[in-house]
Amino acid sequence: MDRQEQNHRKLKELSTGLGFRLFGVADITPLKAEFIFPPEVVKDLNYGIALGFPLQEQVLAEIQEHPTLLYFNHYRQVNNFLDQSALKLAAFIQEEGYKAMPIPASQVIDWQNQKGHLSHKKMAAAAGLGWIGRNNLLVTPQYGAQVRLVTILTDMPLSTDRPLTDNCGACQACLATCPAKAIKEKPQDFDHQACFAALKEFQRKKYVPQYICGICVKACKGKGK
Repeated sequence: MDRQEQNHRKLKELSTGLGFRLFGVADITPLKAEFIFPPEVVKDLNYGIALGFPLQEQVLAEIQEHPTLLYFNHYRQVNNFLDQSALKLAAFIQEEGYKAMPIPASQVIDWQNQKGHLSHKKMAAAAGLGWIGRNNLLVTPQYGAQVRLVTILTDMPLSTDRPLTDNCGACQACLATCPAKAIKEKPQDFDHQACFAALKEFQRKKYVPQYICGICVKACKGKGK
C-alpha cells in the first residue's frame, strides 16, 4: 500500500469515528475554476475530501407544502455537526504537516444563484458519493438527496475515488412535489430562479427564517428505502 492509499484509509477511519456516514476523495484540479477564492489560496490544494451526514427521515416527514421550524433547526444542527467535525479532521491533517482548508457546509456567497465558495455537491459527485439529480442536489445510493455535505481541501497526498456512473433513471419523484415547478426532466434544465423565488416566499410567510425548502429532499430517497 503506497502513501496515498495509507492516507486515504486513515482519513476514512477518522471520519467514520467522528460520525460521518459518507467519505470520498477527488482530484479538484478540474473544479478550481469554479471556486470563489483568490487563486493563490487554493493553488497547492489539489485534493478535495467530501463528507456527508444523513438527515432524519422523521423530521422530513413533517414537511408537507412548506418547510417547518423543526426541519430548519435540524438543518442547522446537521450543518453545525459537519462544520465542527470537518474542523477536527482538518486539524489532524495539519498536525500531520499538510495544509487543510475546511469549507463551511452552508455558507452561501451568492443567494440569487445559490452559490457558496465551492459546490459541495459537485465535489461529492467527483469523489464518488453520488450524482447530480433532477432536483439539482447530490443524490446518493444510500440516502437519496436526504444528506448534507461538507468539504475539506488539502495538499495531503491521497488516492482518489471514482465517480459513480449511476443516475436518477426513470425516477421522477421530485418533479411533482416541487412547489416552484423548478425541477425538469433534464437535470441541466433546473430553474434556479424559480426555486429561489419559492424560497423567498417561504421566508416572507415566516415558515422559516432562512432560504430553505426540503420538499424535494423529502421526496428523494435512497435505493434501499
